[in-house]
Amino acid sequence: MSYKGLSILILSVLCSFTGSTQMFTEQDSLRGSITPERAWWDLTFYDLHVKVVPDNKFIEGSNTIRYKVLEPHQVLQIELQQPLKILSIQQDGQPLSYTSKGYSHFIALKKTQAVGDTNEVVINYSGNPRVAIRAPWDGGFSWSYDQKGHPFVATSCQGLGASVWWPNKDHMYDEVDSMAISVTVPKDLVAVANGKLKNVTEKEDTKTYDWYVRNPINNYGVNVNIGDYVSYMETYAGEKGPLELSYYVLRDNLDKAKEQFKQVPLMLDAFEHWFGPYPFYEDSFKLVEVPYLGMEHQSSVTYGNKYQNGYLGRDLSGSGWGKTFDFIIIHESGHEWFANNITYKDIADMWVHEGFTAYSENLYLDYHQGKTASSEYVVGTRNNIRNDRPIIGPYGVNKRGSGDMYYKGANILHTLRQLLENDEKWRSILRGMNAKFYHQTVTTGQIEDYLSEQTGKDLSAFFNQYLRTTKIPTLEYKIEEESMSYRYTNIVEDFDMPVRVYIGEKEHWLFPVREWKSEKLPEGAALKVDNNFYIKTTRLK
Repeated sequence: MSYKGLSILILSVLCSFTGSTQMFTEQDSLRGSITPERAWWDLTFYDLHVKVVPDNKFIEGSNTIRYKVLEPHQVLQIELQQPLKILSIQQDGQPLSYTSKGYSHFIALKKTQAVGDTNEVVINYSGNPRVAIRAPWDGGFSWSYDQKGHPFVATSCQGLGASVWWPNKDHMYDEVDSMAISVTVPKDLVAVANGKLKNVTEKEDTKTYDWYVRNPINNYGVNVNIGDYVSYMETYAGEKGPLELSYYVLRDNLDKAKEQFKQVPLMLDAFEHWFGPYPFYEDSFKLVEVPYLGMEHQSSVTYGNKYQNGYLGRDLSGSGWGKTFDFIIIHESGHEWFANNITYKDIADMWVHEGFTAYSENLYLDYHQGKTASSEYVVGTRNNIRNDRPIIGPYGVNKRGSGDMYYKGANILHTLRQLLENDEKWRSILRGMNAKFYHQTVTTGQIEDYLSEQTGKDLSAFFNQYLRTTKIPTLEYKIEEESMSYRYTNIVEDFDMPVRVYIGEKEHWLFPVREWKSEKLPEGAALKVDNNFYIKTTRLK
């Protein structure tokens, strides 16, 4: 049905992941679902122009949306969030009318939309965009000043939506194939966006920076950063050849940046080893200082970790290893593979971004510090897991699952690694995943199926257990003289994950299920469960 057929309020959505009823509005569905007014057209190109006036916290601009017609339809849905206002919409120079439902806007097209045609819509807009409350988690525009009083401005919008600052098809399922971003700022400032800088045009009071993105890009990955930047470059000899690395930092921080950012080539060494080539060679890699903590904006990773190791100086794992690397450089860059290369279709599957990227932190350690360091780090992060609700959220309403997607997600993957015959197999799976889903949007189901196929194991119950419930499998066991009995409790149907234990100093595998099993033990032998498996253990008397 069309958007007009949607009810004014979806009174309730029964969320099996919590066992409770959550309230969602019509706007949640319009934003979070692939509506008929979205499905009929395929994005091919954005040409975004935006002028930023920091003194007034004001922006104005236009976006030309080029698309291919997949099915005949005459209404096109885009988003632009208040308080920004649409000034006009045209196609082929002709003004178009539109109706609005919240911040979803439905454009009535006059030109017949014939299947196979490529058309454009131009949207002009302006206003004072939403001010970020707690960027990047509660984003928008961050309006700040550096120590010398120069404007220091940046955007961030994951979850909230890119339409908080520019008009677009604001759903993750359809990535634009390429994009031009033109940013006009006061002439004493520098504007940095995604891709490569193609041109700078100076006028009496302003400069316009033209950036071009050659690869597909997701909406929230698009960003604008403005400040009294200085920059420097280097070249990384990567798997696909020379990769341009650019760094944009506040003028007074240049020396600190040149020291701290030495970790970027180290990051690329580790992640190209584990995941395959950096996915955006044509667009370069940039690290850009911003007034908030940081974000994974594609080819324009933002950085605000204050030039120190850890997470603002803290070790989130409690193991000590978290202070051996700069969390923001490593984590946010890891998203270039898991978020920007492989992107969720629905934010309910956000764990595909955050679980794999949190896991990339300990693979960075694995590459540079060894397996013991990486294991101690990822196991240490379990202290951050709350098991408040499942990792996967409700679909079609732009609602993410539990924040446990980060470190529970990492420990799920670390546990899965233990089930494989060797680490090279695991490496080939991760590299193959980035190749198979190169520049694609995916569902959790696709990732689960791929991992089951590549590991040669039916992982259905494994993922149902860890992604769709808050239950942590509990291995119960009891030892009586020379016999041990064991079983799993707190599990979903068919959960039967093997677990590695040590009897004395000898490695041994158990194959628990819901029912009790028994096997012989050497007299007086001690049993230790390998803590690389994310399970609980209870010894019964």
